[in-house]
Amino acid sequence: MDLPYHTPLPADRLRACGIPAPWRFGLADRVRFGELDALGHVNHTAYLRWFESFRLPFLKARGVTDYGPNAPRLVLKQVTCTYEVEMGLGLDYVVTGRVSRFRTTSFTMDFAVWLPGKPAKRTAHGGCIVVLLNREGAGRFPIPQIGRAAFLAEDGAEAETP
Repeated sequence: MDLPYHTPLPADRLRACGIPAPWRFGLADRVRFGELDALGHVNHTAYLRWFESFRLPFLKARGVTDYGPNAPRLVLKQVTCTYEVEMGLGLDYVVTGRVSRFRTTSFTMDFAVWLPGKPAKRTAHGGCIVVLLNREGAGRFPIPQIGRAAFLAEDGAEAETP
């Protein structure tokens, strides 16, 4: 399957790769030699880097940040990953993600890594909690309204009350 690497994949393209709903945003790439461990499969730390590489364009597309000088600081409070299927050199994969819950200044993201196919095979899944902090000084930064609206409309997220 011909996948554009490092380019956001919308829901219709994910379905063509065999990736089911509710995933509506993904990024494709290929396993590199430097991501392998001594046993020849993808090292556990690579998945966390993949989640991070996904998170940056995702949050920009959702209107949470433009990563400019006045943007909030995005801080990871927690990150998890469960490994399901070994991956090796040269495999094409797609990382998907979505916000599942959010509060005023923080949100929870879910991730999955897939081998495209009919159906796609999930190789790992995980999540993180992100807190927005003020760029200058102490205190938290509220999630912009455009981001909150995108979490609801695009991701089907649940808005939690503090």
